[in-house]
Amino acid sequence: MEGQPQGPPNPAGMENGTEPCGEERASEAQETTVTEGAAKIAFPSANEVFYNPVQEFNRDLTCAVITEFARIQLGAKGIQIKVPGEKDVQKVVVDLSEQEEEKAELKKGANLAPGDQPRTAAVGEICEEGLRVLEGLAASGLRSIRFAREVPGLQSVVANDASARAVDLMCRNVQLNAVAHLVHPRQADARMLMYQHQRASERFDVIDLDPYGSPAPFLDAAVQAVSEGGLLCVTCTDMAVLAGNSGETCYSKYGAMALKSRACHEMALRIVLHSLDLRANCYQRFVVPLLSVSADFYVRVFVRVFTGQAKVKASASKQALVFQCVGCGTFHLQRLGKASGASGGRVKFSAACGPPNSPECEHCGQRHQLGGPLWAEPIHDLDFVGRVLQAVSANPGRFHTSERIQGVLSVITEELPDVPLYYTLDQLSSTIRCSTPSLLQLRSALLHAGFRVSLSHACKNAVKTDAPSSALWDIMRCWEKECPVKRERLSETSPAFRILSVEPRLQANFAVRDDANPSSRQRGLKRFQANPEANWGPRPRARPGGKAAGEAMEERRRLHQNKRKEPAEDPVQRAARLKTFPCKRFKEGTCQRGDQCCYSHSPPTPEDTAAAASPDHPKTSHQNPPGSGVAAGPGVD
Repeated sequence: MEGQPQGPPNPAGMENGTEPCGEERASEAQETTVTEGAAKIAFPSANEVFYNPVQEFNRDLTCAVITEFARIQLGAKGIQIKVPGEKDVQKVVVDLSEQEEEKAELKKGANLAPGDQPRTAAVGEICEEGLRVLEGLAASGLRSIRFAREVPGLQSVVANDASARAVDLMCRNVQLNAVAHLVHPRQADARMLMYQHQRASERFDVIDLDPYGSPAPFLDAAVQAVSEGGLLCVTCTDMAVLAGNSGETCYSKYGAMALKSRACHEMALRIVLHSLDLRANCYQRFVVPLLSVSADFYVRVFVRVFTGQAKVKASASKQALVFQCVGCGTFHLQRLGKASGASGGRVKFSAACGPPNSPECEHCGQRHQLGGPLWAEPIHDLDFVGRVLQAVSANPGRFHTSERIQGVLSVITEELPDVPLYYTLDQLSSTIRCSTPSLLQLRSALLHAGFRVSLSHACKNAVKTDAPSSALWDIMRCWEKECPVKRERLSETSPAFRILSVEPRLQANFAVRDDANPSSRQRGLKRFQANPEANWGPRPRARPGGKAAGEAMEERRRLHQNKRKEPAEDPVQRAARLKTFPCKRFKEGTCQRGDQCCYSHSPPTPEDTAAAASPDHPKTSHQNPPGSGVAAGPGVD
C-alpha cells in the first residue's frame, strides 16, 4: 500500500498538474532497494515516502484483476494480450490433449493475409487502443511500475502524488525500470487531477486509489473520472471505523452506521460499496462489483462504473438497513426500496415495507441496533472471479503470492452470492454458553435441514447460510441437548436462558455429510497470511523528513506496548485487599477453610447494609477472628 505523504506540494506543479523529472536529487538519507514482482524500487530508509511490504498480496491481486479486465476490454476490439508465462502453459495443454486442433489452427493461420493476423498487445509495449491507468496516490511508484512491467494492453500509466519528494523518487524509479514510455509521474492533488478529467474523452479506464487510511475524500472525483464501464480499485485501511468502533465517524465518511458485529469485515465491504454507489448516483452513474476482498487489516473493492438513469433508479432497492440484536447477535435486513414488475414489462420502483422484526428480539427479548445502509446485492461477479482464478492457477509463477490468491478466490467462488453477512461458530455457541460444534457438524445439520451453507473469505469460522434465524437457533438448541448446559448458572434475563427455554421445532441431524466439507477446505488452500516479520501490520504515516525506523523507534514501540494494563499486584497486597470482602460461604454457614479463607468473615451489620445501599456512604466492613460471630474490628486471618 502506498499512501499520500503529507508534504507541501510544489505550487507550479499544483497549477498544471505536472512536474518535470529534471536532475536527480542527492539522497540525504540511506536508501533501500526492493524487488517486487518485475519491478525494482529504491526508496529512502527514512519514513518520507510510504511503503508497506505486507501489501504485496494487494498489488499482486490488482495486477491479476487489471490483466483480466484488459483481456475483456481489448478482446472486444479484436486485440489479444500476451501475458508472460501463459503461452508456454497453453502449449503444454494443447500438445497433450488438442494436437489435431492445433494443426487445424496452424493451417488457418497460414492461409490468413498479413492484414488479417490478429492484433496482439505485449507487456511493456504501448497499445494505442489500450487502457489508460491512473494511480492517484503513487508514493514510490511501485504499483504503477509493476503495471507497466506486468500488465499488457496499456496505453499509459499516470503515477500521481502531491509530495514533491515522492514525485522525485518516482522519476528515478521509472528510469531505473526503463518504463518512461509508459509511466508518467505527476505532482498534483489527486482530487483536482481527477476533476480535470471529467470529460468522456479524457477519462481513465482504470483508477487505483490506495491511500493511507480512508479513501472517502477521493471517491466523489473518482466516480466522475473513470470511463464508461471502467474499473475503479479502492483500498480502505481505516478498519477501526468500518468495523464499528466509531459509528458516527463511519457515517461522516461513508454515509452509513457501522455496527460491532462478528460479520464486521463483510459489513465493511458492503458499506464501501454503498458509499461508492451513492456518490456515483449523484451523476446518473452506478457501480457493478467485480471483486470485494477483506484481507489482513484492510478491505479492497474492484467495481465497474456505468451511466444510465434507468439503472440508477434501482439503486435504492440494492441498499438495506441492518437490525442487529444486542443480546444474541441475530440480524435482519430491511431493503430501502422495492423493484417490482409492472404491465408492459416495465419495472415499478417504490418504498419498501417494514420493519422486518418486532422492537424486541423474538429469540432473547433484547433490543435491536440499527446499522447501514449497506450494499445488499452480490459483492462479487463470480464469472469474472473465475477468470482471474483460472489465469492465476494456470500461471502460478507470475506472482509471489499466487498461492494465497488462489486460496482466497477459491473460497469466494464457493460463497453464497445472495446471502449478505454471516454468523460464526463461536458467536452461536457462546450465546447459549455451550461447547462449540465442529464446522462440519453445523454445516451438515444445515444441509440435512434443506438449507444452503458456505464459508466466507472474510472470516475463518464463518457460517453463511440462507436458513432463517429460528432454524439456526433450533439447531443450536438440539446441539445443547447433546452437550447440556447447567441451567442453574444462567440468569433468567440472559439470552442463553431465554433461547434454551424454548423447545426446538426442528430436529437437527449432526451426522457429517460428504458435501459439508467444501473443496477449498479439503485441498487446504492458503487463505490467511502468517506474520512474515516483527511488528507486522499497518505502518506509520509518511512524514516530511521522516525519521528512520531504527532502534529508537523499536524501543519506543516496546515501551508503548501494554501501557493500559495495570501493573502486576503483589500477592500479599492482593490477599489483604480480598479480606475486605465478606465471605459468601461464611454468610451461608458453609465455609470450612477457617484460617485458610482469604476473605473477611465479618457478617454485615444492619448499619453496614444500610450504608452499602446508600450511594452517599462508602462501603465499610468489619472483620472477626476465625470462628467468632462478634465484630472485633479490622484484623488478619
